[in-house]
Amino acid sequence: MLQAVLFDMDGLLVDSERLWFESEAEIMADLGASWGPEDQETLVGGSIARTVAYMLARTGPVADPEELGRRLLAGMAERLRVNVPMMPGAKELLDEVREAGVPSALVSSTHRALMEYALDGIGRDRLTLTVAGDEVAHTKPHPEPYLTAARLLDVDPRRCVALEDSPSGTDSATAAGCHVVAVPSVVPIPEAPGRTVVSSLLEVDLARLRSLVA
Repeated sequence: MLQAVLFDMDGLLVDSERLWFESEAEIMADLGASWGPEDQETLVGGSIARTVAYMLARTGPVADPEELGRRLLAGMAERLRVNVPMMPGAKELLDEVREAGVPSALVSSTHRALMEYALDGIGRDRLTLTVAGDEVAHTKPHPEPYLTAARLLDVDPRRCVALEDSPSGTDSATAAGCHVVAVPSVVPIPEAPGRTVVSSLLEVDLARLRSLVA
């Protein structure tokens, strides 16, 4: 039986990849460098540390890494304070899972401080627990984030379904032993054993999730 449903955040529940792109492009312009879709594709699903390292590799050591990370988080916080744009079908699926009494977790590479703004729009009562990127030693694509969520929920990751939008997150959930539903946002994700690829959360309901672990 299905023991828990584990949700990614950026690009899966929240239409925030475009907000990240805006924040990153704004900072890179200030540093005198360009920023394009190919840069976002390289970083989708990654951590703040990885993004900062990539940006400074592009520009050279023109800024302090910690300050650059703070600017990224501040830019995203400013945007999320105004609006938390949800992906089609996200609230409906969250509500169906909760109303059925199935435990759930938000498993994100995003830092806790920023996740809190997003949770204002997602709805904290829609989730059993949350795991942020700065609360684990290793972020996605390492399996630790999903293994941590499963441990905190006291469930077997092999009896969980993880929903992801990025290759990095998909690799993390797969390595943890979860069944994966991939909803690609910025870059394609191919079909693979233990993985179901759909174009939207509107194609996913609890019955379909249950069938993956039957």
